[in-house]
Amino acid sequence: AARAVQIDLDPSMVGLRYPFELNMVGDATETLKRLLPLLEFKEDRTWRRTVETNTARWWEVMERRAAVDADPINPEHVVHALDALLPDNAVLAADSGSSANWYARHLRMRGSMRGSLSGTLATMGPGVPYVIGAKFAHPDRPAIAIVGDGAMQMNGLAELITVAKYYQQWTDPRLIVAVLNNQDLNQVTWEMRAMQGAPQFEPSQALPDVRYADFAVQLGLYGARVETPEAVEQVWRQALAADRPFVIDFRTDPAVPPIPPHATLDQILAAASAVVHGDSDRGSMVKQGLKAKIQEMLPGSGKE
Repeated sequence: AARAVQIDLDPSMVGLRYPFELNMVGDATETLKRLLPLLEFKEDRTWRRTVETNTARWWEVMERRAAVDADPINPEHVVHALDALLPDNAVLAADSGSSANWYARHLRMRGSMRGSLSGTLATMGPGVPYVIGAKFAHPDRPAIAIVGDGAMQMNGLAELITVAKYYQQWTDPRLIVAVLNNQDLNQVTWEMRAMQGAPQFEPSQALPDVRYADFAVQLGLYGARVETPEAVEQVWRQALAADRPFVIDFRTDPAVPPIPPHATLDQILAAASAVVHGDSDRGSMVKQGLKAKIQEMLPGSGKE
């Protein structure tokens, strides 16, 4: 039978967040090496084949979703395009919000990459401070933050002053802040739709359009605003080759749904209820939701 196992170098972290059945204190690599001889090889590979098939299908669907047209740019395309360009030693961070959804779905960790998120996925604003901290811990590694415009307005802009002050001390000066600028507190907007069937409440959800890249340039950093999907990959490459920190202002579509593919019927019905109750973005929301969902039903998706 399957058992919940935790391996951690720090004894104080054992069982901290979840009651595991088997707790082991030690270096993960050495611990796993010692466990390997104790494992029994299973002739039945059904479970493994299922996982491999589902994973391959997942990446096919993600590629299709990233290719869906949006107005002006699909945020899934922004993050998906980064995946193939990432240096194997990059340090990544994402802010809480829909940016964390795209980070989790489209970026594949490999090599010595490291990634950080808010511990409870509920803290706005950690993305930029996390990569600043990463640069002080690893000044020889590139760092990339994917953040929403709400978090960028809350504290990210001011944090760029710290970046400008210290970046010349770093062996590798690359620190990229990618702002998903959709002029909406997007995660909360979608939570209201999916959990409560409530339409977007513009007085609290709408955000002003800020020229994030221009602010970075004023500080002596680099910056670019991207308003077409064709320019996305080119600007990522430009930022990854830069000799100083770089802020990219991606103008993304707030109507692209972060609701997961396995959303429950109740959540789907609640989101539909938001349309009925007069959501201000109802036309785009329905259009983008259908375009995203249909990518799971196309031939080759495993559901045909």
